[in-house]
Amino acid sequence: MAITFSDLHTESGLKSLDEFLSGKSYVSGDKLTKDDIKVYAAVLVNPGNSFPNVCKWYDAVSSQLAASFPGKAVGVRVGGKGAPVVAAPAKEEAAAGDDDDLDLFGDETEEDKKAAEAREAAKKPAKKKESGKSSVLLDVKPWDDETDMKKLEEAVRSVEIPGLFWGASKLVAVGYGIKKLQIMLTIVDDLVSVDDLIEERLTVEPCNEYIQSCDIVAFNKI
Repeated sequence: MAITFSDLHTESGLKSLDEFLSGKSYVSGDKLTKDDIKVYAAVLVNPGNSFPNVCKWYDAVSSQLAASFPGKAVGVRVGGKGAPVVAAPAKEEAAAGDDDDLDLFGDETEEDKKAAEAREAAKKPAKKKESGKSSVLLDVKPWDDETDMKKLEEAVRSVEIPGLFWGASKLVAVGYGIKKLQIMLTIVDDLVSVDDLIEERLTVEPCNEYIQSCDIVAFNKI
């Protein structure tokens, strides 16, 4: 059956705890457990000789916790409801607490489990996912033999998209005085779709003034 202590920041609450700890080293056994940590957190300060059992238990818990947290403490003060054992300075405002009742043997809640899992996950270094790259050879065809191929290439290279890098190019004869532009490009796969590049950028205004169509000649993962 769960044991509950209330108002451990008051004399009445400490008296109840002192009676409970009579003949005991710790709250629920002969070793430090989570129950001791819960109760320890609710006791604002060591009450001293007024409550000898609590005083002895408080010192024992403090010494074990000190070994786990070797950092130098600068000193803090925590307030609570009711009359505190040691009066805080008049200018200090007591903080209202909602957890006056402590269920010493309550099961670990779902929130506690999730919080523990989140802490463990945070300790694991996140693996950075590297996006793949591809090399593409593209044929860009003009409308006719009167199309200005220099301006056609300028129109192609004017398309700027994050993850798109234009490379080397050359003009290739296709017959009847018509030449096509063959150009290399490198893309970051997660950022650029070649199909969208052709349909939404290269074959629409203003590029379609010079470009009739585009074909993918080669597509290789890098």
